[in-house]
Amino acid sequence: MSCSLRILVTAAVIIMGAMDAMAIEEASYKVLKTSGTFELREYAPHILAETVVEGDLEGAGSTAFRRLFRYISGDNRSRGKIAMTAPVSQEQKGEKIRMTAPVGQQRAGEKWAVSFTMPAGYTLETLPVPDDPTITLRQVPARRMAAVRYSGLWSESNYLQHRQELESWIREGGLTVAGGPVWARYNPPFTPWFMRRNEILIPVAAEGDQEKSRQPR
Repeated sequence: MSCSLRILVTAAVIIMGAMDAMAIEEASYKVLKTSGTFELREYAPHILAETVVEGDLEGAGSTAFRRLFRYISGDNRSRGKIAMTAPVSQEQKGEKIRMTAPVGQQRAGEKWAVSFTMPAGYTLETLPVPDDPTITLRQVPARRMAAVRYSGLWSESNYLQHRQELESWIREGGLTVAGGPVWARYNPPFTPWFMRRNEILIPVAAEGDQEKSRQPR
């Protein structure tokens, strides 16, 4: 096989893999408003598997991704019972959990909280317990989020640029920020930078809550 043909084959495999990755289950939301690359969304309640790590924006994400990926790949205590065999023995096998999107990352003090969204079919009671004590499972209530979508490298400069653009859009729309920004990534690391779907998400108050915050006290 010639060098040019090998390059084409490799590129095709990468692109196909990226397309498969984009077809995985995503956190459920309803779009309330769209303006170019910006959206106002209503997210349904969902569960996160989350871990907190030290490091810069890019390095922390890589470290946490490996830790969380081990959890969904079977580094957990399955709650399912396993039948007895001969000789009499019983063991627990780790349960594999489908990969979902996005991978979220949010500043937690001087550290970063990185999370995987769990598939909708699970509850806190049915999810397997992580073997890694640094991973926690938590329920996130329904919430309204302002979002901006962009492609490109997973760099801090890209993150800061689009976060500032989203913050401007929020101000111009008269929305009230209700939490810290979340960096959301939807593709695996091998996805070409120009095909990546990245987002910044910022919680905002619902209309009723915004009116209350504007009233004099």
